[in-house]
Amino acid sequence: MKPYFIDTTLRDGEQSPGVAFSLSEKIRIAALLDGAGVPEIEIGTPAMGETEIHEIRTIIEMGFNFKTLSWARATKNDIHAAKSAGTNGVHISFPVSPILLKAMGKDCIWVIQNLKELIEFAYPMFDYVTIGAQDVSRAESVFLKEFVSAASAFGASRVRLADTIGILNPITTFEMVSSIRNVEKYIPLEIHAHNDLGMATANTLAAYMAGANCLSTTVNGLGERAGNAAMEEVAMALELSTGIKSTLRTESFSELSAYVAQVSNRTLGESKPITGSMVLTHESGIHTNLLIKNRNTYQLISAEKIGKTEQKFLIGKHSGKATIIYYLTEANLPFTDEGCTLLLQKVKECADALKRTITKDELLDLYAEVFIRKNQFQFN
Repeated sequence: MKPYFIDTTLRDGEQSPGVAFSLSEKIRIAALLDGAGVPEIEIGTPAMGETEIHEIRTIIEMGFNFKTLSWARATKNDIHAAKSAGTNGVHISFPVSPILLKAMGKDCIWVIQNLKELIEFAYPMFDYVTIGAQDVSRAESVFLKEFVSAASAFGASRVRLADTIGILNPITTFEMVSSIRNVEKYIPLEIHAHNDLGMATANTLAAYMAGANCLSTTVNGLGERAGNAAMEEVAMALELSTGIKSTLRTESFSELSAYVAQVSNRTLGESKPITGSMVLTHESGIHTNLLIKNRNTYQLISAEKIGKTEQKFLIGKHSGKATIIYYLTEANLPFTDEGCTLLLQKVKECADALKRTITKDELLDLYAEVFIRKNQFQFN
């Protein structure tokens, strides 16, 4: 099955410490998600209060194409609040690990009893009801399978497997999803991965390959602690690493990523996969020599695929003669092979001293020193 994305930037993403979106920012994020072709968004937590409910309803009234989902604890009050918000569906989250059950004063019997009662309670109010297994990575395997089977038998539309503390790895993720899929072959499974150990994207792909085609992600991986699986990373990894295309419009990723970074006050790392500012930038002379001829030699993703423009080559300590010739040719400046060798040496010395790459203007100053002041060329 095609990967099905459920974006939770407006719910789990906004739960990041210090992040608070205004209503206008939420509307803009929703519009960009809609433009990217995201089919479903987890839009918020109505139990937070009347302001949250009002903002959810306002976004819904904008008439976007995606389905909307509210997040709820396993209580009737939370489900009532979700009804007030008017979302298409409701997600009801249950603790399934011994550590969470004990901390909440619950047990496995309570979970199964309330699972049936709350699904039956919620269905008349919503088009669909999804169920969450919270802290699935520390749940006992036998109970986890019982939980998923019960949710399926009671009519849940989908079961979310939430790696709440981000402790899974791709191998354990694949094994967990496969073992559940062997018992419950038909109910849609959703993976909700956290990035505490830097494996959220990899775990999401592993879950998909094992049979969980519903993928819970956020823009930029925004989320609690180290965040969630990043939508743009998961989509591009599926397409380029496994050959599986999503229905998302990847050309929207750069604009969407930049806007969420801005309004969340979370600066993107320059080397952040897919949408970082430097991920399509090259300096190494060994690479640029071939990149000038064909970008595919040392670049996996074309800039236009993710809504960027191809970047100029950087000029620095690791540059080669091909980069020097590239820029001098672009500037319509004459040169000799010997002069380019001397100029490259000057570039390396300058970049090493400045501890950075040099600008095109600085390159031209060095060019003047090498080619003109040393009488490589005479100009009238």
